[in-house]
Amino acid sequence: MSGRTRWIVGVVAALALLVVGYLGGILTPIVRAPGDNSPEAGFARDMSTHHGQAVAMAMLEVEDGSDPGVRQLAEDIATTQQAQIGMMSVWLQDWKLLPTGSRPAMAWMPDGSSELVNGLMPGMATVDQLNELSAARGKASDVLFCQLMLRHHIGGIHMVEGVLQETHNSQVRTLAETMLSGQQGEVTVLQQELTTLGAQPLSS
Repeated sequence: MSGRTRWIVGVVAALALLVVGYLGGILTPIVRAPGDNSPEAGFARDMSTHHGQAVAMAMLEVEDGSDPGVRQLAEDIATTQQAQIGMMSVWLQDWKLLPTGSRPAMAWMPDGSSELVNGLMPGMATVDQLNELSAARGKASDVLFCQLMLRHHIGGIHMVEGVLQETHNSQVRTLAETMLSGQQGEVTVLQQELTTLGAQPLSS
């Protein structure tokens, strides 16, 4: 084999490797994308709904509360969780999945559906509680917001811990770990704020 022939063969082999690598980079994420009934998809959908309620409650406190510290915390929660909803929405788009699925809420967790209370995921406020928060003003809003958000975060942490046990997806794990750290820190702050306000957490 001449030198020129060896050179041509080498170039062809290198190009073949590049093509394989390129196609692998494109196709691998598609092949490995979580499916419609996967824990990752269920978590993204359910946590988006869970976060949506937190954002709504936080905005009520920002509008109607009186304690500067509680109102700032509410604003931080709304900003953070709305951004996280956006990230989870992008995941579902990238995975070619719809924002909602056919399975019941929490079905992605082992025995998760049994944890629903009147159709609500862990920690979520009832319609009556949301109406009460919407009507509250001043200190009453501060107290009720902290009580509801404390329980909401505890429920959210349970869901985050659930997906961390179920997934090996690096994107999902990274965001879930961020949620876990952030909400655990906010639980401490909410407990401190309730003490300052002279109030107790809601009973289970």
